[in-house]
Amino acid sequence: MQDIETRTLARVSARLIPFLILCYFVAYLDRVNVGFAALTMNKELGLTASMFGFGSGVFFLAYFLFEVPSNLLLHRFGARKWIARIMFSWGILSMAMAFIPQISRSTGLSHEHTFYGLRVLLGLAEAGFFPGIIFYLTLWFPAAWRGRIVGSFMAAIPLSSVIGSPISGELLGMDGLAGLAGWQWLFILEALPAVLLSGVVFFYLTDRPADARWLAAPERDWLQARLAAEQAQREAAPSHLGVWATLANPRVLALSMVYFGAVACNYGVGFWLPQIVKGFGLTNAMTGWVTAIPYAIGTIGMVWYSRRSDARKERKGHVIIALLIAAIGIGGSAAVDDPLAKMVLLSFGAFGVFAVLPVFWTLPTAFLSGSAAAAGIAVINSIGNLSGFFGPFAMGWIKDATGSFGGGLVLIAACAAIAAVIVALLRHEAALEEAPAHARVART
Repeated sequence: MQDIETRTLARVSARLIPFLILCYFVAYLDRVNVGFAALTMNKELGLTASMFGFGSGVFFLAYFLFEVPSNLLLHRFGARKWIARIMFSWGILSMAMAFIPQISRSTGLSHEHTFYGLRVLLGLAEAGFFPGIIFYLTLWFPAAWRGRIVGSFMAAIPLSSVIGSPISGELLGMDGLAGLAGWQWLFILEALPAVLLSGVVFFYLTDRPADARWLAAPERDWLQARLAAEQAQREAAPSHLGVWATLANPRVLALSMVYFGAVACNYGVGFWLPQIVKGFGLTNAMTGWVTAIPYAIGTIGMVWYSRRSDARKERKGHVIIALLIAAIGIGGSAAVDDPLAKMVLLSFGAFGVFAVLPVFWTLPTAFLSGSAAAAGIAVINSIGNLSGFFGPFAMGWIKDATGSFGGGLVLIAACAAIAAVIVALLRHEAALEEAPAHARVART
């Protein structure tokens, strides 16, 4: 007979993970579809590479400011209500991106400043979504399961580009329909699912295992006992932190810098990849299909690598190797001009970029719990996501200054290499990921 751990967590996974993947798919698509819109939007709005890079990245400055408060509010009000609020507000603001010319005319602002303003508001609206979900998963899954679970959830990142890139490329061809440009239809049609899903989130998500009437009573009791035992184990550890101590803890801040390097690779390349690929001489539609290739490989890397880390019960080495793969692939792509060789190297780098993300999140969640976990995850994510401003802006500035993406790609690769060195210097208490002795697998 199937043991209660396997049965319970299979049921929880089936209930939560596909739906959360769908939500994050929509979130990530709305965050980065500006990269595809830029293929025609920049010329129409008169945006230079530096302007576009700044506007793409300023989202993350606003995201940074509201990240920790948002995650603490989620801890207070519950995931169901707070995530529904986040999705509704970001959906409306992402849709508003389609009407930059109209908003500019009515407000007297330039296209450039309207673009910046809407990206700031979008960052404020979406702040707390990703770290909120990471914290939410700690309320449902024991530590030993989190690599594969976070990997499955975060597969929505590359999947959103695998599926979304060809769709975005095709939507750019809707020029003239109802008097709107293709890039405007892209924003409208890709934002609509977030608004619709916000209502589903409110009624579908369950805040905590104690409220899960869709679990049998023995399963619910086992899960609550296991998670409570793990929390007690962390709180008894010498490294346990309170909320305020978490915000300034050197280990948390070091992990923030590691995440900064990983995210710099993701957004620094991701926002510009459609323009890099378009430079091969392809149509908008073909650009969409070719851009999807590195993300397809990244999806495989994310799911397989996180499961490998769980199976081997090893974290630090996996994070270091993946960061080095990212650095080699992205840095190497700057040294070649041949389109095929560049895409091979960028795809190799994408494997590392996406493989590292879920395994990375096992490092802080191994020693943080409760409200400290909510705060710590938000701090790491918010500081790390500042590279979402730094990466795209640096790439745009270097492109304007040199006429090439090469220097920017080398800079992004260096961020990943530095992150790998930091991880090598950090300690990781693997014992805190083990089930406490009195809470080990029970059988029915």
